[in-house]
Amino acid sequence: MSVNYKMVLQYDGTRYDGWQRQVTTDKTIQGKLEAVLSRYEGGKVEVHGSGRTDGGVHADGQVANFYLAEKKSGEEIRGYLNTYLPEDIRVLSVEQAPYRFHSRLHAVRKTYAYRIEMGEKKDVFTRKYTYGLGKPLDVERMKAAAGLLLGTHDFKSFCGNRKMKKSTVRTIERIDFYQDGTKLTVRYTGNGFLQYMVRILTGTLIEVGAGEREPESVKETLAALSREAAGHTAPPEGLCLELVEYENIFSNLQ
Repeated sequence: MSVNYKMVLQYDGTRYDGWQRQVTTDKTIQGKLEAVLSRYEGGKVEVHGSGRTDGGVHADGQVANFYLAEKKSGEEIRGYLNTYLPEDIRVLSVEQAPYRFHSRLHAVRKTYAYRIEMGEKKDVFTRKYTYGLGKPLDVERMKAAAGLLLGTHDFKSFCGNRKMKKSTVRTIERIDFYQDGTKLTVRYTGNGFLQYMVRILTGTLIEVGAGEREPESVKETLAALSREAAGHTAPPEGLCLELVEYENIFSNLQ
């Protein structure tokens, strides 16, 4: 029987067309990982990610799993991957996982951070990981709107896929704001996020903070179940997948 491995990795998504493997480009995170692992294995290896980050989006704690024909040392696999992967992809850990573990299906919670620069120009050393908004925001108004988004709702209005046929109901546990001078970080924790959902939520909250819509309007946005009711989609460079959480996978999936 093949052996399942759980991998945690980070990547700078600036020059990639997203996580998901595509036939039209070799610039995807999944594609790069599969190419190196297939060379290591001497046969085709498929990598399953916890989620499909968009083109230009970063990750500091993405989780994936893959199968190899024989048991190998996690450190050996990690070392091989880091030797041959590009410098903007780094594997933090590799460990054997229960055979039935799936990084996406068994994830119970994810945390994303969105970073905004409200000053006139982005910091030179973090410019690739920050949205250069270039204008001040009323964070208290944003917090008021964010509070109305917490809990379990149908987030269809905040889904980039207008033809989505699966359930668009999700639960957001926390939306936290951290301000350091002109730098603002909005951190979202929930049980899952739809396509572009965090970026649309952020774009909507930015419009609230800029006085372009009222905080209470997000209730009407939720009820509308229409993408047109929500704000703009914030650009990808400010978004980072920070953490994917699981519960008791090693005891429940043996």
